[in-house]
Amino acid sequence: MQVKSTLRVIDQANVKARGGVTDGQTLKPIVGFADTPTDRIRISVATYEPGTLEPLHWHPIEAFYYIISGHAVVRNIEGEEFHVGGGTGIYAPAGIAGAHEWEVKESLQLISIRATTESDRKMQFTVDKETKRSYIDLEELANRGGLSFKSHY
Repeated sequence: MQVKSTLRVIDQANVKARGGVTDGQTLKPIVGFADTPTDRIRISVATYEPGTLEPLHWHPIEAFYYIISGHAVVRNIEGEEFHVGGGTGIYAPAGIAGAHEWEVKESLQLISIRATTESDRKMQFTVDKETKRSYIDLEELANRGGLSFKSHY
């Protein structure tokens, strides 16, 4: 019997960056994307320019962020602030209770780990801080394959 390796080694220096979900953010898709498919995880390296504000939002999946370098203030749905920098991990459970906001103070680089590769589960819902109502732009919903869902029955 012969076993053929499925191991992949990805040098992020060879991965082309693309625009992120907010102005001032770029992403390098490492695994879990079309070029490097995976079964269950999606990992990217995100870079944020100083002054970038990613508004309060939540995801219908778990997300984990590991800060490589830089400094930001992360706020939860209650407005509590956390100063984060290199070596900090941030776990955002699925749902509005895991909502978070990023205010980038100095150039920030992080590893983003998502618990799925399914586009319709990677959506990002913005939260109005006063009313706690969530919304997503129709274009983003379409980009994530969320205009029609498979039946669960």
